[in-house]
Amino acid sequence: MELTLRYYGDPILRRQMPDVDAFDAQLRAEAEAMIDTMERESGVGLAAPQVGLEKRLLIALQMVDPDDSDAAPIVMVNPDILSRSRETWIFEEGCLSIPGIRGDVTRPDRIDVRYQDVDGATHTITAEGMFARVLQHEIDHLDGRLFVDYLSPGEKTLLKPKLKKLAERLTG
Repeated sequence: MELTLRYYGDPILRRQMPDVDAFDAQLRAEAEAMIDTMERESGVGLAAPQVGLEKRLLIALQMVDPDDSDAAPIVMVNPDILSRSRETWIFEEGCLSIPGIRGDVTRPDRIDVRYQDVDGATHTITAEGMFARVLQHEIDHLDGRLFVDYLSPGEKTLLKPKLKKLAERLTG
């Protein structure tokens, strides 16, 4: 199964994704195809709407720090953030669906997430640092939010022409 990235300006990126209720071979095939796509595009995470799939499904590398090249991918179905730490940190984020655009985003350093695996079993994990950041970024995609929504008003103003041009170029 070959998946194609969707880009800034595509309406699917702004929609709330519905929960997955069928834990079957199709879901497993989509998850595998998403891992392949993420690796092909050199990403650290990928959410279903970024490849045109309308469901609460994401892939994320379990990174300890931004340079962790040996991190293994995890598949999360119907993820839900249960709690967020008060401690935050700022990091320059980018997104496969918004190529060439980066910006400083403040996010909690630690989160607790409940999710299901591709077989439907429920798990709860605590993620910290870069892994927590990647998960928050990807869960935002499932809720129709993009990292550019978190930028300062000044950054948004500076990026507005670039984003408009990007949306026009990438979505026709």
